[in-house]
Amino acid sequence: MPVPQAAVDGIINAEQALYGPFFGSLGVTAAMAFAAAGSAYGTAKAGTGIASMAVARPDLVMKAIIPVVMAGIVAIYGLVVAVIVSGKVEPGGTANYTINSGFSQFAGGLVCGICGLGAGYAIGIAGDAGVRALSQQPRMFVGMILILIFAEVLGLYGMIVALILGAT
Repeated sequence: MPVPQAAVDGIINAEQALYGPFFGSLGVTAAMAFAAAGSAYGTAKAGTGIASMAVARPDLVMKAIIPVVMAGIVAIYGLVVAVIVSGKVEPGGTANYTINSGFSQFAGGLVCGICGLGAGYAIGIAGDAGVRALSQQPRMFVGMILILIFAEVLGLYGMIVALILGAT
């Protein structure tokens, strides 16, 4: 039994919903907002550790600034995803931009943003403890850097997955 053309047209119209770009834009917002929040937390938390250790060891401040720089990079991951995904958001109701595109971009933005939030949180806590330990034992520098790299890569993984989701 053949499918009526009205049913086929209804399915096509549902797939080309006008609210698809809303979800794409929400993905852009989630990527930038959550990644920036994680970056801000990491910067603030590591910054308090630097301020605390700088009283006793001001000569180590430039070495101790690395967690703050790494926390700032997390926001750049969110910015990259937000810019790339926002360039792919198109008006809804057309064959070029389906609801699947909007949902994929929303999921990609959430992945990047929440991974950035977690990475910033981890960098802040590890950076705070690391710079305080660095002030007492300068040989802790390499260990601190390794821990910070493993915390940073969580945000990078989120960005990679977001770019894959946003490109589909």
